[in-house]
Amino acid sequence: MKSDPVKALEELLDVERAALVHGDLADLDRLMPEKENLIGAINDLQVLESDDLIRVQKKAARNQALLNSAAEGIRAVADRMTELRRVRQEFSTYDAAGQRNGFAVRSRAKLEKRA
Repeated sequence: MKSDPVKALEELLDVERAALVHGDLADLDRLMPEKENLIGAINDLQVLESDDLIRVQKKAARNQALLNSAAEGIRAVADRMTELRRVRQEFSTYDAAGQRNGFAVRSRAKLEKRA
């Protein structure tokens, strides 16, 4: 850790942003302990306001927005995969009254060749 925790956190937030932009989720996990330590060190300083802290706060907010977007994307992929799994297992239609009818799909249906 550098002697100035505010500058060190600012640099770490830049690294975190790069990881978010490139989708390197493993890097995010690796950076978390250092980030927590730096935030703790800044809290110990009890500096209430400075240009450096305002800049760090903006970067942290920017990264949080990226994290939220990444989480939404992961949830969307998981929902889509669930839907695709369901489609492979069931064929659905709707009757004239708008009621849904589901039919189980045979798994591993085989095509039979006849001469």
